[in-house]
Amino acid sequence: MIDSIPLLKPLTKPVRRMVSAKIDQRIRTFTETIPISEFFDNDIFIVGYPKSGNTWFQNILAGLIYGVNPEFTPDSVIQDLIPDVHYKRYYRRYRTSMVFKSHSFPRPDYRKVIYIVRDGRDVMVSYFYYLKVLRERQGIDISFEQLLLEKDGLFQKKLWHEHVEAWLKNPYGADLILIKYEDMLHNFVGELENICKFIGFDAPRYRLEEIERQTAFNKMRSKEMKFGMNNPAWPKDKLFARRGKAGSYKDEMPIEIQKYFLQTASDSLSKLNYIV
Repeated sequence: MIDSIPLLKPLTKPVRRMVSAKIDQRIRTFTETIPISEFFDNDIFIVGYPKSGNTWFQNILAGLIYGVNPEFTPDSVIQDLIPDVHYKRYYRRYRTSMVFKSHSFPRPDYRKVIYIVRDGRDVMVSYFYYLKVLRERQGIDISFEQLLLEKDGLFQKKLWHEHVEAWLKNPYGADLILIKYEDMLHNFVGELENICKFIGFDAPRYRLEEIERQTAFNKMRSKEMKFGMNNPAWPKDKLFARRGKAGSYKDEMPIEIQKYFLQTASDSLSKLNYIV
């Protein structure tokens, strides 16, 4: 009897696309949301290689544009206001010009970009401990060697300098401002003023100073301890905000790994005026 039941044929790609489009349309209609793949030409993208300060910038821009206090605004709300293109399938459009968080390589539909760079050695240390936490949940260990030599777990299997070089070339001619993580640490208000000019947003200096206080590392860490992160993959007993300082690679990245990193990334570090 069981043998007589006909097997269902897998859907072809055109049919899957049609079904997906119909589902998207129903969700759009009933929830008033938009597929995360749909952008406007005047949308703004906070882009950076993972662990370059992207989440910090999400909080900063949410405070700047929407007037919320990042110190007390849960990550779920921040993600709603500044959607992460890699974690959300749909989003709500609150402004004509929305801001998105992304780790993507250059894309033709990213027309206005705030590109965040951070010393690649600090990035890889932070990335290493981030992956270590996730792998521990699966009972798997990871080493710096695997991270850099095998690109195990890296975003799109690409190293830090490959992402940086791609965006420095800016092949699609995006309107782009480059902001260094370290400059934000040392001259927060001045760098945020540059961002305001870039996105055409007026804010008094006292408001920028407020945002600096509200997004200080200890404030972001305390918020995470209270509300957690809006990421089901991240364990609730671990902190996503780890150290948040410049130069942490000096006491956390083994010397031989530092030497290997410089073999591939020294040119990119030099272009960005990092000490090699």
